Amino acid sequence: MRTGIYPGTFDPITVGHMDIIRRALKVVDKLIIAVALDTGKEPIFALEERAELVRAEVAAFGADAGRIEVKTFTGLLVDFAQENSTSLLIRGLRAISDFEYEFQMACMNSRLDPAMETVFLTASENTHFISSRIVKQIARLGGDISSFVSPNVAAHLKAHFAGVH
Repeated sequence: MRTGIYPGTFDPITVGHMDIIRRALKVVDKLIIAVALDTGKEPIFALEERAELVRAEVAAFGADAGRIEVKTFTGLLVDFAQENSTSLLIRGLRAISDFEYEFQMACMNSRLDPAMETVFLTASENTHFISSRIVKQIARLGGDISSFVSPNVAAHLKAHFAGVH
């Protein structure tokens, strides 16, 4: 059974993330969505809240939801992968600028653990421009984010920016 890890901060999870998750399930038998603490990005939602939002979103996959496990982690991704007995990472690419960073990370992960392999899935034509950072900015300014996130995530963002969290 091939298990892969799709890591990220998912702050918040977007339809772009969901597209990568859906397509990753074509490549692996089991997918661990690894929600990272990643203090470098200063997420607006707490780690466990982000994990719960991801769990709620993947529940929509019906029978395929049973092939997905959502976990949180801190520290090195290669350590998390080893703890979960896998050496396959799934990463989404939106643009050339993503590739430069992701290629460097893939090389570093491979150096830290030579068994580590990274599979890149390019963003779909209708999601390549979506980023959590921009979605948060639009939400903060009161814009319509309904085509970028689910109604549940939109409600969490609205509550956050209204100060009701």
